[in-house]
Amino acid sequence: MRFSVLASGSTGNSIYVENDDHAFIVDAGLSGKKMEQLFTKVDRNMKQLSGIFVTHEHSDHIKGIGVLARKYNVPVYANAKTWQAMDGLVGDIPLEQRFEFEMDTVKHFGSLAVESFAVSHDAADPMFYSFHEDGRKLVVITDTGYVSDRMKGIIRGADSFVFESNHDVNMLQMGRYPWSIKRRILSDVGHVSNEDAAIAMSDVVFEKPTNIYLSHLSKDNNMKELARMSVTQTLQSCGIIVGEYLNLLDTDAEEPTKLVTV
Repeated sequence: MRFSVLASGSTGNSIYVENDDHAFIVDAGLSGKKMEQLFTKVDRNMKQLSGIFVTHEHSDHIKGIGVLARKYNVPVYANAKTWQAMDGLVGDIPLEQRFEFEMDTVKHFGSLAVESFAVSHDAADPMFYSFHEDGRKLVVITDTGYVSDRMKGIIRGADSFVFESNHDVNMLQMGRYPWSIKRRILSDVGHVSNEDAAIAMSDVVFEKPTNIYLSHLSKDNNMKELARMSVTQTLQSCGIIVGEYLNLLDTDAEEPTKLVTV
């Protein structure tokens, strides 16, 4: 199983996951043209896609889904409420390409198992995904106001995480956003801060080689260096030293991460 975080941030999100037989993306929150460019950068072709898994209907996650589905005849998977919420936002997707993937279920694609799980975000029925193959596990969790014990039980022990580290609380509080947006981001259906993300990480990592990709960083209320520093310090306060068995890696809104094996 291999993956690349194609893009992650306030302006658009997409993650590529493949094994020897299938290739998927989680969300397509950029234009079709930009998605094609990102695929080229990881030496892959859209024609290889086996499907698109949708997390929720916010534009930074679905902007390119309709275009890609129609152009490349790609199956799209989402739960019923998300399909309903996407109606009118992604254009017409043929019925034969529309598949329901309900929350808290597992779908098998050959040797690859894909598990959906609920998160706490202000969307119709938001959910994220855990990928399993040959005893290896990749977790994607990038939009949630908090990480519940139930979520932790599902994602615990992954070999690689694409984990939200959205904002620095002080930057957000002192920033230009109106209070209504600040309150939404800080709420239980908003986004997790650097510190809260790190506390959740401390509860789900095992003492084995683990990579955590800090993702969905706010363009206005976070910085890569600040996110790494805050997460590192908070993990250290929880007894986890970054660099021993746990590695923190950056993601970017414009450039994909290197395609790596889980």
